[in-house]
Amino acid sequence: MGKASCCEKIGLKRGRWTSEEDEILTKYIQTNGEGSWRSLPKKAGFVVGNEQKATHFWRRIVEYYNSSPQLVRPIPRELGQCKQRWARINDLVCKFVGSYEAALREQRSGQNDDDVMKAALDIFFNDYSIKFTLEHAWRELRHDKKWCSAFLSKDRY
Repeated sequence: MGKASCCEKIGLKRGRWTSEEDEILTKYIQTNGEGSWRSLPKKAGFVVGNEQKATHFWRRIVEYYNSSPQLVRPIPRELGQCKQRWARINDLVCKFVGSYEAALREQRSGQNDDDVMKAALDIFFNDYSIKFTLEHAWRELRHDKKWCSAFLSKDRY
């Protein structure tokens, strides 16, 4: 197995990530970072080496996350956990954006947003054989410039 964390040593289990926890992590990264890696050195306060900048950046995210007043769970998350969770959110939301765009292209007259969402969820399941469970994160991130090019092009016509 692996090395036991401090929480496991005293018998506490962290458990699954909740949608509230995802929201805290997503909002901070959306506001302060991931989409703008060029500004990372300035935000991190370092001028030396890329690895130090990223590590410092993630430490700030973990500090922000663990001190968030919205956080109900008393057990703090570690840096590796936050990075892994963001990687999973980022990966699945990117894939879902493609499914949602496909659903928008197939949208028929008279279909509302709920119909498009249902079609996008079906497309995602058919493509990846898993249910998309991060709709809360997608709704938070969907208008971020990283993913909004498809939405802007649809609005122009």
